[in-house]
Amino acid sequence: MSQTVCRWGILGAAFIARKNWQSIRDAEHASLVAVASRDLKRAESFINECQASAPHEVVPEAIGSYEALLARADIDAVYIPLPTGLRKEWVIKAARAGKHVLVEKPVGCDAEDVAEIIAACEENHVQFMDGVMFMHGQRLKHLRQVMDQEVGAVRHIATQFSFKADAAFQKENIRAQSELEPLGCLGDLGWYCLRFTLWAMNEESPVLVTGRIHSETETAMNGPSVPLAFSGTLTFANGASASFHCCFTAAHAQWAIVSGENALLQVSDFVLPFSGDKVQYSLTRSNFVVDGCRADMHAGQQTESLPEPSNNASGSQESQLLEDFSKHVLSQKIDPHWPRISLLTQKTLDACLKSAQQGSMPVKYG
Repeated sequence: MSQTVCRWGILGAAFIARKNWQSIRDAEHASLVAVASRDLKRAESFINECQASAPHEVVPEAIGSYEALLARADIDAVYIPLPTGLRKEWVIKAARAGKHVLVEKPVGCDAEDVAEIIAACEENHVQFMDGVMFMHGQRLKHLRQVMDQEVGAVRHIATQFSFKADAAFQKENIRAQSELEPLGCLGDLGWYCLRFTLWAMNEESPVLVTGRIHSETETAMNGPSVPLAFSGTLTFANGASASFHCCFTAAHAQWAIVSGENALLQVSDFVLPFSGDKVQYSLTRSNFVVDGCRADMHAGQQTESLPEPSNNASGSQESQLLEDFSKHVLSQKIDPHWPRISLLTQKTLDACLKSAQQGSMPVKYG
């Protein structure tokens, strides 16, 4: 491939796709060719609204079917933000059409789905990647050095990702509908908690997990229930442990804490950086000092800042995601790391859900 720009199509006009509309524009080696919806007017409306907010130099074309977009020879890669219940079908179709695939998370309804997806992408020699943006941010790359040099051996990891849904959420939002999003908050929010944990553990598989559903949708309203609040634990072979909580029922939170042998690493916004032109993290090395009858705990906390835009700008983690993917496509070299970490995340999520469905009994990974 001699071209210098990866040509993109968006398969579906979901709200989350608005963010990557701008990410494609801001990525140096990417351009958006077309947006497809099963309703042509919806695709046109999506393009008009996004173009008014974050205009592309050349207005992308609206297409009235997914199949028509996949058939185009002027599209190299597709971004698929379709609901989880529909993803496997269209990722596989995209791969068979020779399109490289960036897909929203959770990747599938279960690990079997993800394995089928990865097999189809491998068979058709196309790059596969899920859309976890923080994996591509400069902060996370920096934090790997911090983990290795400052934190030391990991003892425990704790994460939470939550937001408070309104009263209409269970009736109207697809994340509370089992046919479209059967994993509920565990798939939508817990995926990030598990991914950060696995990243912190250098992508080591847990040996044992537990899960608990704290609240779920009312089955009488929308079919089988899905989790609205979920927590879980992971145990690793080296003795390290992790805990996470995700829910649609509590105030906004997206924090991660890694407790190491030498220091405590804290990130207050690990999923979506707080608004601004810098990102932060803190390291804590508290010191307990006893002097006669006096006992003092010295905080020992230092906050570090890195120059990185929070969102929707060149150099942000979402534009870097699109840049990284586009470079993979242009290089014609498939990176197996990305499908591997997706499958590991899905398998861990599946085990947590299985435990919850079995009365929170511990479940072996794999």
